[in-house]
Amino acid sequence: MIGALLTSKNLTVATAESCTGGLLASALTDVDGSSAYVKGGVVAYSNAIKNSVLHVDAVTLQTFGAVSSQTAREMASNVRKIFSASIGISTTGVAGSSVEGKPVGTVFVAVDADNFSDVREFHFAGSRTQIKALAVDAALKLLTEHLT
Repeated sequence: MIGALLTSKNLTVATAESCTGGLLASALTDVDGSSAYVKGGVVAYSNAIKNSVLHVDAVTLQTFGAVSSQTAREMASNVRKIFSASIGISTTGVAGSSVEGKPVGTVFVAVDADNFSDVREFHFAGSRTQIKALAVDAALKLLTEHLT
């Protein structure tokens, strides 16, 4: 469905992932013909990579942390610019041990486009694998919501 929506609207997407470790890009590219709308993605697990590759401001990371709406928003916006995509989508959160005082299961998902920018906070329960899968599902739902 996402692929058909992106194709019908002549839109492209790029991903910036932390806690999902590439699963979002994988889900988007599991569809035949996805090269028509997926531009690329970055897995930025460390803050250093979030800063140096995705250009998340160091002040954002220091002030709000990697697991924050502010970081998710910058990740989505900047990956869109880096890949010259119509839409940027990002995930950042805690799938395993507590990070920055945030409980396990805290995830932020952001979508950024010319006329739309949204960040959502989620609190999932389950194993690391389950939390990652739930985060990808939430990201795909948010993207679908933006496209419809």
